[in-house]
Amino acid sequence: MTHRTYTQQALRRYTLPRLKTIAAELGVTPTLDKRGSETWINAIIAHQSTHPEKFITPASIPLTPIEISFYNHEYYAGDKLIAAITYDNDLTRPWVVMVNDKEIHRASTNILCHHYICSHYKDGSLPVQEQNATDTNSTTEKEIMCQIFNECKKYGFEIVGDGIYNNDVKLGEVGFSGGTWWVVGATEQERVSCQSALVAVWRLAVAQTPRHTELLNHRFEMLTPMNSSIYGSINEFLN
Repeated sequence: MTHRTYTQQALRRYTLPRLKTIAAELGVTPTLDKRGSETWINAIIAHQSTHPEKFITPASIPLTPIEISFYNHEYYAGDKLIAAITYDNDLTRPWVVMVNDKEIHRASTNILCHHYICSHYKDGSLPVQEQNATDTNSTTEKEIMCQIFNECKKYGFEIVGDGIYNNDVKLGEVGFSGGTWWVVGATEQERVSCQSALVAVWRLAVAQTPRHTELLNHRFEMLTPMNSSIYGSINEFLN
């Protein structure tokens, strides 16, 4: 079993009861004065140094922010939810960082919350977000949305409730079901299978390019990797 790596700076932010809990989870028992926080901190740090194979550094996995809406954002490391940003009606500090549905920080702007999450994630002092191991469907859906979001971001497309938009024009929808990625245009009714989210969003981009109006008359399954637009051919993205 692997555990997260704690820095000395991060451990010093915890209370003595919390340090004792962390030590118990790691199987650490200090031999010196157990009444002082430094005793527990030093014991935990020493244990990590002695058994590096049992620890991982969360910050080695880059964070991916997902914009759920203007007022709601989620931050992922791989497929793991790390933290969220929400908004309330506080007049001076309406932006809130949430971990495990609990407020851990409040700021006047969204970007300050972003910096808070990134900074504390990097030094290991961000509280650990509990992952629901039984909620596999929810996790899968978030992974799918993360991939679609990342591809749409390349083109400046926006994901709205009923599909993918370029400015105010709906381009279509992209999804993953039955083990296969698919895309359907705004004027189409049938889904077309794709190799990946990259290919699916690229098809939407190519089909709406003004410079290639002849492609607009092609069904999605007739678009090939050789078709190109101002966005380039799909081969350029794959290579």
